[in-house]
This record gives sequence, structure tokens and C-alpha cells, in this order.
Amino acid sequence: MEYVYAALLLHKLKKDITEDNVKNVIKATGVNPDDVKIKALVAALSEVNIDESLKATPMAMAVPATASAAESGVTQSKDEKKEEKKDEKKEEEALEGLSSLFG
Repeated sequence: MEYVYAALLLHKLKKDITEDNVKNVIKATGVNPDDVKIKALVAALSEVNIDESLKATPMAMAVPATASAAESGVTQSKDEKKEEKKDEKKEEEALEGLSSLFG
């Protein structure tokens, strides 16, 4: 998963997702990078439009709603809390699906 996060970070910063760049991000976290995983990730991402993949995930909708409620200090009812838990579960499933795109 850390390799996918490295690629997403590079994408967000508008840097090229190359083997060297991914390796440097992983090294910066204090982890020894696995060259085979990096090579597979970069090859898989060469055929993926990351922006479109991110737009297709429901996580983009779940995060702002949760964050805005927390920031405003609004208390939630039990039903709202249940709905939030469902949204969190959907977000986790979306992240799992997104990670499958990246190898």
C-alpha cells in the first residue's frame, strides 16, 4: 500500500511517477524499497489515468461531508453516526478497489 501512496503523492505534486521517484519517496519514510514492486507499480500506472480513477471513487464525496460536520461542531444523531460508519466502510472498499488498479 505504501507504494500506491507514494505514487499518489507524486501525482498530487505533479511529479513524474518513475521508478527513481517512487523509490526516493519510499526511502524517505525509512523503509527499504522493493525494486520489483516499484517496477510493477510504475508499469501498471503507465496505462492508468489517475485523475479519472480518483474521480470514480466515492471517497471524494465521503471525506468532505465528515470533515465539515466535525469542523462546525455539530453533534450527530445515532442515525447520522450509522450513516457515517457506512460511508467509512464504502471508503475503505473504494481504497481497496483503487489499490487493485495499482498492483
